[in-house]
Amino acid sequence: MLSNEFLKGRGAQQNVHNKFEEMKHTTDAEFLEYCYQEGEEAQDLKTRFQEIFPKTIVNKVNSPDVGMEYSVNPYQGCEHGCIYCYARNSHEYWGYSAGLDFEKQILVKKNAPQLLEKKLQQKNWEPNTIVFSGNTDCYQPIEKKLQITRQCLEVMLRYKHPTGIITKNSLVLRDLDILKDLAKLNCIRVNISITSLQEETRRLLEPRTASIKQRLKTVEELSKNGIPVNVMVAPIIPFINSHEILPIVKAVSEVGAISVGYTVVRLNGAIADIFSDWIKKAIPNKANRVLHQIEACHGGSLNDSRFGTRMRGEGEFSNQIAQQFKIARAKFLPNKKQSVLDTSHYLQLKNPQYKLF
Repeated sequence: MLSNEFLKGRGAQQNVHNKFEEMKHTTDAEFLEYCYQEGEEAQDLKTRFQEIFPKTIVNKVNSPDVGMEYSVNPYQGCEHGCIYCYARNSHEYWGYSAGLDFEKQILVKKNAPQLLEKKLQQKNWEPNTIVFSGNTDCYQPIEKKLQITRQCLEVMLRYKHPTGIITKNSLVLRDLDILKDLAKLNCIRVNISITSLQEETRRLLEPRTASIKQRLKTVEELSKNGIPVNVMVAPIIPFINSHEILPIVKAVSEVGAISVGYTVVRLNGAIADIFSDWIKKAIPNKANRVLHQIEACHGGSLNDSRFGTRMRGEGEFSNQIAQQFKIARAKFLPNKKQSVLDTSHYLQLKNPQYKLF
């Protein structure tokens, strides 16, 4: 039962302390155009969108266990409000809280398509897959109006470049025309995040995301149109969705997913306090049990930064999760594998002599 203190419509229930505040962090006006409205009430749910002006948009991903080399993030902050999101910590670099600010103060990069094209035109650029997005969802609600992600995908198609997408929003279907053309070139893979089949769980964990019904429909529509779909059951949270592994894999296999992946929840930086506060208000009767089991998966701590173990955890519970996925893949996704995306189209476009080799 929800606590009387629970704030509906948002993931985080508070703004936590920003560790950079002591440094009197300020944002360069060259990057941020923002006029703050004074007098905002503490429980105001209004989202504010602010245009920023980055000089680059393609980010090199240095983490060895993330599974991508480059990412593009059209937005910073995310209105989806997923309580467990690791990207919350990055909002502190802009002087905001990783809590409610992450969901309410969205930074918008309208020049992303131009910066992306400039990157793809560089002589020394190699066509490694670029993923939208490595940080916050490229199809969060404001994308319906601004269409920055769509403009970026038009650039990727123009250059016939290998492309990845990670989202939990059915808005991706709006761009089916571009995705179908990329699929004909074997230059696209879409990752849809599905953490539960229960709407009640989804609304608590991910309050402003597409419904589970819509996400399953999205997997089905993409698959029917020849677009390879991987489903991320991420993160697995003990006693919240850990019992749903086999049902989720079965459901997504039936609508055309070719593969599944997963992570075990980890609560780095400010997220530990945000999640702990949330669960005590959202699911108070399970709070201590869940938090203790998360600690057991990460060497006794909610925080885990160790490459190689941080994504999958360790210990008995994590091993049980791994075994369940092994069984689920063998039962529902036998002999299915992801193909390597094609880089030759981009290379031929960039250097017509390439095809001679």
